[in-house]
Amino acid sequence: MATEKQNHNLRTILTFIVPSLIGLLLFMTPISYQDAITIPIAIIAKALQNALSDSATALVTALVVLTTAASILARLFKPAFVTGNGFLSGLLLVSPMWFVIRILGAIFIVMTFAGMGPEAITSGNTGGLVLNDLLPVLLSVFIFAGLLLPLLLNFGLLELLGALLTKIMRPVFNLPGRCAIDCMASWLGDGSVGILLTSKQYEGRFYTAREAAVIGTTFSAVSITFSLVVISQVKLEAMFVPFYLTVCLAGIVAAIVVPKLPPLRWKKDNYIDGSPRHPDDEVIPAGHSALSWGYDRALAKAASSGSAKETLIEGIKNVADMVLGILPVVMAIGTMALIVAEYTPIFDYLGMPFIPLLELLQIPEATAASKTIVVGFADMFIPSILAASIESDITRFVIAALSVTQLIYMSEVGALLIGSRIPVNLPELFVIFILRTLVTLPVIAGVAHLLF
Repeated sequence: MATEKQNHNLRTILTFIVPSLIGLLLFMTPISYQDAITIPIAIIAKALQNALSDSATALVTALVVLTTAASILARLFKPAFVTGNGFLSGLLLVSPMWFVIRILGAIFIVMTFAGMGPEAITSGNTGGLVLNDLLPVLLSVFIFAGLLLPLLLNFGLLELLGALLTKIMRPVFNLPGRCAIDCMASWLGDGSVGILLTSKQYEGRFYTAREAAVIGTTFSAVSITFSLVVISQVKLEAMFVPFYLTVCLAGIVAAIVVPKLPPLRWKKDNYIDGSPRHPDDEVIPAGHSALSWGYDRALAKAASSGSAKETLIEGIKNVADMVLGILPVVMAIGTMALIVAEYTPIFDYLGMPFIPLLELLQIPEATAASKTIVVGFADMFIPSILAASIESDITRFVIAALSVTQLIYMSEVGALLIGSRIPVNLPELFVIFILRTLVTLPVIAGVAHLLF
């Protein structure tokens, strides 16, 4: 590792500064828009969603069906232009499990779009919710986030922040400093952006399997905007500031505790190619401060960045990977999770063991509250819908805050994690969900008792 300070020309410095500033502005600058705090990338995505309006569901349906048809044809005929192209083969020649899930997603989306088949699949609380409410949002976010992610990833910004923030992130969370940008993008904008960023960093050998799994399941938080929707649903809008501070406190406690427990603790500190993480990866060489070393690494990254055309091609590949690879998975897994929540008592039964804990924490209407706890694994918004009928303010507050800090819900974040290359599976996600519930519930209840 070279320790001497390097000299870089003006062009390299501008190559670092200009795209990185644009990336920071788009992904991480909080602005007030229509009485809510959000980030520019979310506003642009929303504008596209509004422009597509009613045609968004037709477009999403066509994309999912075309992807599935292309996967079937590629699997049957294995054409040379697919097998000989790393990107296309990775996109279309998926494993048997993902192939089945992709077909299920296509079947569910066609039935829901056409309004034919069992109501359990097509109703507004199951497949209809995923198709009409979620997929158009994801499509618009994926298009702009995918195209513009290279601004954050390719020009040195993460190298600079990594060097500056490792002294906080490594001792507190045992994570690299560069992951702080994933957390900020999630908190200010959208959890799906954080997951996409984490997945790309893992594929690029910047995160190990353990780091990617921890970041994806711990820091892909629900945005400030959606948190406002949740607290409004339980009719406690006036409590938004203490509510969001409670969510942040509980989230930090969970981020410290949960990764020290299985299954995250069992994840290997190896990169995607199997090579181990070197303990001295983040050591700042003699003669450098954190700032000067981060700046040198940032300029080295900027100097090796590709042309504008290469960056654009990478962005387009990102979009194709996200839109075509992930949307069918979200449709399949999200719909199945919501069917279980809506048409079976499984989540009610799973919530029963929490009744004694809720009573111990002196939460009123513990039995009604228990029914909302595990159902959050299907969809993060369902607990707040169920909680709206509970009379106790403190109980509604606890349920709303808990639903946000549980973080993993299969209608979006869970399905995105499973559809990405981040190394977590469905049983592990459920265990992490339960652990996050057990860790954050006492914190939230304690703050709630102070507030009410």
